[in-house]
Amino acid sequence: MLDIMLPRLSGYNVCKQLRAEENWVPILMLSAKDGEYDMADGLDLGADDYLTKPFSYVVLVARLRALMRRDAGRRPSVLTAGDLSLDPARRLVERGQSQVELTPREFALLEYLMRRRDEVVSKSEILEHVWDTFDTDPNVVEVYVGYLRRKIDAPFGRNALQTVRGAGYRLAGDGG
Repeated sequence: MLDIMLPRLSGYNVCKQLRAEENWVPILMLSAKDGEYDMADGLDLGADDYLTKPFSYVVLVARLRALMRRDAGRRPSVLTAGDLSLDPARRLVERGQSQVELTPREFALLEYLMRRRDEVVSKSEILEHVWDTFDTDPNVVEVYVGYLRRKIDAPFGRNALQTVRGAGYRLAGDGG
């Protein structure tokens, strides 16, 4: 757990430094800063999850358990799936030699799917990790998946972002 408001060095800087040193220990950022750009900054710098204060102890413990279940082994700083690449630190997405412009929410969705490439991810899981809530209408996931397909697949004749009927979505590890 890493608080953003540390006395000498901000939690953002600690997270950035750990990732620059290729230290992939799971990081759950805690903060009273609840703006979407604050959350996006923490996640883009390499945090695995972000929780705002005040928070439920039950939810905190559940999120820590979820982080511990994930592989904290060596992770690349740039995520790839075939010729599709995503650089979280530089907020850059490329398909081959072409740069792809994404909104912050599209970027967060693609990053989550790329970190779980070749795995089926449910809508509820996406809502929890990308929207940080279960209260949002699940159809918003479908809408954003459609946006992503129009940006990372259709212009390049690919099918990386796949629908698994009744289960969720999968990003093909080979880039489609």
